[in-house]
Amino acid sequence: MIRTLVIGFGQVAANFAVGLERVKSGEAEPYGVPLADQDFGVRIDEVEIVGAVDVDKRKVGRDLASVAEEFYGLRSPSGALRDVYVHRGLGGEWVRDLFPVENEDWSLSLSRVEELIQELKPDVILDVTTTQSAHAYEDIEEFEGAVARGDAAPGQVYAYLALKASRRIGPLAYVNLNPTPVAHSPAILKLAEQTGCIVLGDDGATGATPLTADLLEHLRERNRRVYSIAQFNIGGNTDFLSLTEEKRNRAKEETKSSVVRDILGYDAPHYIKPTGYLEPLGDKKFVAMHIWWESFNGAVDELIVNMRINDSPALAGLIVDLARIGWLLKKKGLRGTVYEVNAFYMKRPAPPGSRNISRFHAYELLTRFIKSL
Repeated sequence: MIRTLVIGFGQVAANFAVGLERVKSGEAEPYGVPLADQDFGVRIDEVEIVGAVDVDKRKVGRDLASVAEEFYGLRSPSGALRDVYVHRGLGGEWVRDLFPVENEDWSLSLSRVEELIQELKPDVILDVTTTQSAHAYEDIEEFEGAVARGDAAPGQVYAYLALKASRRIGPLAYVNLNPTPVAHSPAILKLAEQTGCIVLGDDGATGATPLTADLLEHLRERNRRVYSIAQFNIGGNTDFLSLTEEKRNRAKEETKSSVVRDILGYDAPHYIKPTGYLEPLGDKKFVAMHIWWESFNGAVDELIVNMRINDSPALAGLIVDLARIGWLLKKKGLRGTVYEVNAFYMKRPAPPGSRNISRFHAYELLTRFIKSL
């Protein structure tokens, strides 16, 4: 069994939990799970969710099945997720603008979450908390000081507590699916090396970003000069609500935009960022894309794409893979981070300084790497 703990039981996590149980029970096919048809010794039915963490007090203390149904209209198979619960996460100023949270001494909050990780003994921790604005930490001592003061972003703090807990419960894999620099923080990677853990990230790549990467690769391979790229994203879920805060929006923009220079080799004028929150859209975001380029003999061409994408299920399908891959990497004794995995699943693949590549090439790189294990 792959013991899996989810940080942030929102719409993505609920889709992951319910979808996973439906696949395991035979109610649904594993569409949207990239490596579902590849046998690398870790089956989907071995993934077991042992708990979730959230800051919304309406969810804390309740079982995952009831929260998924009441908040997101997702019905679990009979009996599934009824004995798995949402536990209280870290609060603080980061979440007061989004969720009702109660005051708690920060050091007590840190100890409580670390003890929870030790109690649940996860093999893999999946961070699907909402977008946070933060900077990377180079030095371990500086990072630990920021954690103690409550200055680090929640995703970074959860990663720190997981790595700290691993000294007692053994190595684990921490997967960061939001733009917070976790796998891009050298201090966190150093701690992962010291504790024998794996840290994957940052920012799960779904929807428009992988498509943009593949389209740019297509143009690069044909030596076409890209004049401009515009990509708009509008949604109505909690993550898009959080992105109405400029700092968080900028953090997401940085991970989405890095693909341009990495693939083309030059910084074509571009506007690639989450552009708005519209509540009626709910989880089905609207994406529009326009790419303009020059071809042979001065011909100018353009591509226009419109999409409606169910945002949370797209990421949830990737998480099924990442739970299995995280466990496999841990079992094989790898530590730190693994570019071959990050390049396919993440918008900003770690380690720091790594290139974004097209998802077609990243898929080939990933499958070769998995087979090598």
